[in-house]
Amino acid sequence: MKIQFQRLSPSALPPQQMTVHSAGFDLSADIPEALVLAPGMIMTVPTGIAVAIPEGFEAQIRPRSGLAARHGISIVNSPGTIDADYRGEIKIILVNLGAEPFRIEPLMRIAQLIISPVVVPEWEETAELPSTGRNDNGFGHTGY
Repeated sequence: MKIQFQRLSPSALPPQQMTVHSAGFDLSADIPEALVLAPGMIMTVPTGIAVAIPEGFEAQIRPRSGLAARHGISIVNSPGTIDADYRGEIKIILVNLGAEPFRIEPLMRIAQLIISPVVVPEWEETAELPSTGRNDNGFGHTGY
């Protein structure tokens, strides 16, 4: 599968697969100078790229595990979805869940992009759903 991408700025980096078996492609901050993300702060960070996701697929934007484990940096709407018909710049909505300010450097890898198939169901309204062993037992139904 080939996926087209467009650099919207000359400094933008393409999505990067860091190892041969990585499912995610790292996305980098396309910023002219460092930004500081204070504890509890939410910031939208540009990547400087746009993508053409094929019909029948989506791109999911997920946090980088190293940033999450070491610094508490996550993505507010994780996983974020890029639909097949969106052609605008990919921007990452970062949040600092850690206790210390976090410095985002130009071209720092800040998120990962995963390509996933999309199932478009045909919805059918019904008066009653089929029964299961669980039924409507929700949060905590298996114990804590």
